[in-house]
Amino acid sequence: MREQTTRMHELIAEIRAHDEQYFGADTPTITDTAYDALYAELLSLEQETGVVFAHSPTRRVGSAPISHFAPHTHRSRLWSLEKAQSVAQLRAWYDRVCKKLSPETPPPALTVEYKFDGLSVSVTYDRGTLVHAATRGNGIVGERVLEQVRTIASIPQTIPDQSRVLEIQGEVLMSLSALAQYNAATNAPLKNARNAAAGALRNIDPTETKKKKLDAFFYHVGFAQPPLGLETHNETLDWLRGMHLPVHDVCMRCATIDDAIDCVQQLEAQRHALDYLIDGIVVKVAHHDVRAQLGYTDKHPRWAVAYKFVASEVETTLVDVTWNVGRTGKLTPLATVAPVDIDGVTVTHCTLNNWDDIVRKNVVHARGTAVRIRRANDVIPEMIGPVDDFPQGEAIDPPTHCPACATPLCWRGVHVYCPNTAQCTPQIVAKIVHFASRDAMDIETLSDQTAQQLVSIGVRDAAMVYGLERQQLLALPRFGARKADKLLDAIRASKQRPLDALLVALGIPLVGKSTARTLANHFRTLDAVRTAPLDALIPLPDVGETVAQSITDFFSTPMQIDVLDRLLAYGVRPTVTETVQSAFTGKTVVLTGTLTTMSREEASRTLVARGAAVSSSVSARTDFVIAGEQAGSKLKKAQSLGVTVLNESEWLAMMREETV
Repeated sequence: MREQTTRMHELIAEIRAHDEQYFGADTPTITDTAYDALYAELLSLEQETGVVFAHSPTRRVGSAPISHFAPHTHRSRLWSLEKAQSVAQLRAWYDRVCKKLSPETPPPALTVEYKFDGLSVSVTYDRGTLVHAATRGNGIVGERVLEQVRTIASIPQTIPDQSRVLEIQGEVLMSLSALAQYNAATNAPLKNARNAAAGALRNIDPTETKKKKLDAFFYHVGFAQPPLGLETHNETLDWLRGMHLPVHDVCMRCATIDDAIDCVQQLEAQRHALDYLIDGIVVKVAHHDVRAQLGYTDKHPRWAVAYKFVASEVETTLVDVTWNVGRTGKLTPLATVAPVDIDGVTVTHCTLNNWDDIVRKNVVHARGTAVRIRRANDVIPEMIGPVDDFPQGEAIDPPTHCPACATPLCWRGVHVYCPNTAQCTPQIVAKIVHFASRDAMDIETLSDQTAQQLVSIGVRDAAMVYGLERQQLLALPRFGARKADKLLDAIRASKQRPLDALLVALGIPLVGKSTARTLANHFRTLDAVRTAPLDALIPLPDVGETVAQSITDFFSTPMQIDVLDRLLAYGVRPTVTETVQSAFTGKTVVLTGTLTTMSREEASRTLVARGAAVSSSVSARTDFVIAGEQAGSKLKKAQSLGVTVLNESEWLAMMREETV
């Protein structure tokens, strides 16, 4: 046994060395046949001994398919980047950086590197072993994709540093050559590399992920305990290379903004020669201590900016304009165009906002003619207008009847609506999907496709979901016993969701998560909310006259009264967390800046549990503003109004002193 395990360690080290040569240096030192022989020998020994080491390359084959992606909270937030779409905006960003720094700090050096068009991920190594991998998600919580990431051969399962816990951020992507190779061998070709990478990483079956031959580049250490003590971005990249993590070679160090702009323009000119998609260039402050001075806004680091390429424009033919019906009954136009390639992406549809947008872009008489389109920010296809001097085509008429239910439409300003809220199928489907969403009743597996199936058997509103029986579900296509039971279990569990989640689920116009939380905290019961008079609603934070009128109108509508009564009859009993009496009970609180001990969502729920109403805006009625790091305009407004401002430490200290 000892001889076998010793040989297994030797094979793992040898295979890993060949992987580094192949994926890191692109200089393979053995043939594919010889490599396969080493791999086969290791696999045979593992089967013979029943031992598979954690860092074995055979684990990249992937485990059994998973049922769903579990949530994962990042140790360090994955930030989005501020965008610049011109040289002038790059200079403006740099000017803001310089003004933010202390007078004794010289103009900072910069780095310039590619912005990869893939899927952002974080990977966690604990004492040298890969233990977690997650998608970006909302930057704070992502989805666990460890088994999928294990299939990416360029990402090591162990690293030399065995003394730390590390969370490292990067981008997973599919090379254009890998995409071409995959498409040549399949009857179901993938349309573009970006979507292929995202789809593969979020495939519940890791063996399918492996087939896409994904790659990755890493560029940031978000968390290190003990700290690494690195001083610059280039030192970070060198350290990552030393850990055998894939790092792109291009990272230009620039002393001035003029040098950085020259580098940006140089890299932009090379973008189409690359074997992978990029959608911009990232400019960063080079030194970590300067980054610490600059800090963060609510959305992005002040020390980095993404220069977005000018959207590529192409000509194609406008085939038609159709109108899609949403949850509120609003119709949105969608342009269908002849398939056209834009930077490796096949585009067949483009966005249009409303009828005024169609008129403004001069495409009212453009059906069947040449039009110009572009990918806005290299992502969303957008209609620009007709090709100059091209003859007019067929007319596009404004809709008069709902395309789904033929009900005469009504106009509200520039938007057009279907008023048939009770019987229009797309509206019913969208309302059920919204009702079941994570921020609402959180009914797992009730997807758009499932909602359409339920509507096809007579489900007309959210309340009817609670009356579903197992036999009804088993009669639906692709609905086995396991899927049916899982849906029914999720429906039963949702009966005890918090009151604010139910208020979100109901889809009250103008009522989002924050306002729903305010209503739940203030009124405490569903009955109190639905019977609240205008004068009790108007003074609440984030409510006012317009929102208050929307709430009272909603709860006085016969159809909504009927739905609510049936929800209660089916046993839906929204819960409210018992309020802890504290200094915040009955107070209006605004959160601003970045908190270090918890997310803003967690902080809001903590305050609500202590009787506070959490508002999104500062006014004279605000009692407290809790200011985290890099607090901005809300802090300034609070100071100008004389509102009590607490830093994070002061707030936490007050909560520790609270009494029940």
